[in-house]
Amino acid sequence: MNNLAEELMHELECRTAFTIPIFGGIPVPESCVVTWGIMAVLVIFSIIFTRNLKRVPKGIQCLIESGISWLDNFFLETLGHKGKKYLPILETLLIYLGIANIVGIFGLRPPTKDLGVTASLAIVSIVLIQYASIRERGTKGWLKSFKEPMAVMLPINILELVIKPLSLCMRLFGNVLGAFVVMELIKLCIPVGVPLVFGLYFDIFDGIIQAYVFVFLTSLFMSEAIE
Repeated sequence: MNNLAEELMHELECRTAFTIPIFGGIPVPESCVVTWGIMAVLVIFSIIFTRNLKRVPKGIQCLIESGISWLDNFFLETLGHKGKKYLPILETLLIYLGIANIVGIFGLRPPTKDLGVTASLAIVSIVLIQYASIRERGTKGWLKSFKEPMAVMLPINILELVIKPLSLCMRLFGNVLGAFVVMELIKLCIPVGVPLVFGLYFDIFDGIIQAYVFVFLTSLFMSEAIE
């Protein structure tokens, strides 16, 4: 158990990939470097798969368009027609999180194991929610929403501005870190064979589920904000 505690503390450490030699040295976290890599891959694949689009899709274009159409329908069911303008950022966030959570199978440390990354994503999420509310309701309507359904709810509604991003942050971070703890316990009990199977589950299936939950909750909060 002491080894497990040490491994857990090691996972919680903010690892530095390299240091920029200016202003006394600026440390660049490993999670930031991995995120840059994911962004670069997404940009490159976006360019490759959209440069020769056909009016009648076939092959890989058909597969990609089917996937995007499924995502569009999924989010529109939650957000309604008003939410159509927010589809690109929600879908991009889902794709990024899905990849970020499964990069462990390539020997990289998932960025979402860094509390700073999950906190930043939660802040982006809550800013998007409030932006959508202001855009659809107007500034006056947005301010009035804090008194709904009655004025006595004002303190609680204001408190939600902190509670929502905090819950999104800790849910994503806690589930990713929890998967690591479960894997270490499995390795202690059954060190051969079984960890490989569970490792694939936590690295792929569970990672995709966590990305789905994070973005689904964001779209659900947005739906409430723009009603």
